[in-house]
Amino acid sequence: MALPEGPRAPSALQMFQWVVTPFSFMRGCHQKYGDCFTIRLNPRFGPLVFFSHPEALQVILTNDDAKLFESPGSYNVALELLTGTQSVFAFSGERHRRARQLLMPSFHGERMRSYGELIRDIAEQVMHEYQPGQAFPARNPMQTISLRVILRAVFGLVDGPRYRQLEKLLGMLLDGVSNPLSASLLFVPSMRRDLGPHSPWGRFIRNRQRIDELIYEEIADRRRNRDDISNGQRNDILTLLMSARDEVGEGLSDVELRDELMTLLIAGHETTATALTWALYWIHRLPAVRERLLEELDSSDHNSDPSVVFKLPYLNAVCSETLRIYPVALLTFARVTRSRVILTGVTLEPGTTVTGCIYLAHRRKEVFSDPEEFRPDRFLERHYSPYEFLPFGGGVRRCIGMAFAQFEMKLALSTILSRFDLAFADAPKVRQQRRGLVSGPSSFRMMKVGDSKKPGRRQPETPHVY
Repeated sequence: MALPEGPRAPSALQMFQWVVTPFSFMRGCHQKYGDCFTIRLNPRFGPLVFFSHPEALQVILTNDDAKLFESPGSYNVALELLTGTQSVFAFSGERHRRARQLLMPSFHGERMRSYGELIRDIAEQVMHEYQPGQAFPARNPMQTISLRVILRAVFGLVDGPRYRQLEKLLGMLLDGVSNPLSASLLFVPSMRRDLGPHSPWGRFIRNRQRIDELIYEEIADRRRNRDDISNGQRNDILTLLMSARDEVGEGLSDVELRDELMTLLIAGHETTATALTWALYWIHRLPAVRERLLEELDSSDHNSDPSVVFKLPYLNAVCSETLRIYPVALLTFARVTRSRVILTGVTLEPGTTVTGCIYLAHRRKEVFSDPEEFRPDRFLERHYSPYEFLPFGGGVRRCIGMAFAQFEMKLALSTILSRFDLAFADAPKVRQQRRGLVSGPSSFRMMKVGDSKKPGRRQPETPHVY
């Protein structure tokens, strides 16, 4: 079967490049082979064809689960190691539609807005845990904020033994696959060997097992206390999912609930923490961006009405540009062609695995001028199609928590910027790197100068990004 050109290096070397240096690997392939190229990561999975042109992305994303494309494909197995096989990520066709139908009401309208005060309170509480002058890795408070929001909004958990155990174990699970070497566990099946509790895979599966136990314990407690669900005393997402019914009156099983909760935990926690960390970096690296944001916040009624924050134009532009220049998700879900498909002049035979490359799509010079520059104004100057700017994917597989993630990102940032004065603690070189299945910034430190905006604060040397 003829496929688009791509690197001819052995699959083991291509896998190494994909895991360790995915960004230079993708850029190099794009420069050499163009908008469409084929990589080979694992003989068991077969070749994977990348597309980044908006026209190709539109076909892929609007024909998902239709006559052109089918099941997620073998390249999505790595995600199932975290979320399970009964997640909305794993389904196709009618099962996928049913799962989304049950999940969607939890993330829209008044349900989502009801979490506004919760997000702001958690952001403020976390930042108060750091003393003025104390240097800290910038990711740490952002990860704590996003995890606590998830545990409160999704699980409805308040401080207690189960809450603290889940917070600790989830952090350990994700940190355990956060660097390129440990991330190989998710991509290379031969590395998944349980050599005891201190081995990388042994730690991973034991942490995952303990998290499963805690989730099933919480589900069992809720089923024993059905009155809390039926009389509306709780409005967390777990409660909503347990009371949800499809068109034939069926709800989610315990296994489905577990897998959907893990999906929300992994997708909602890790990605939001990364986006917040990048936003903090760019806002403080570019003083003009920070001052303009503060002016917008000062002139708005964001403190009394959380929904006002969601509509602030420059804050939205900053968040959008953060998600454009270094998208957390690098690819759309891999799909398999059902029949012969022609994409931007490239003929693909049935059974070809394809994916949309978000990272490269966001760097198209004809769409985003000076794509390596952080320039929020581009999102005030024009509207981008969902096939040009797609940080949350697109089509029927667009991230189900997109609105919630954007709401949380804007509320957390507005709270931190308006109530705390931060500065870089040093001038490190910050780079984009693999973090498990997604990407994130290398570690850099910040410090809290004070608990409110103060004039004349110290501005250390601007860090460099490459």
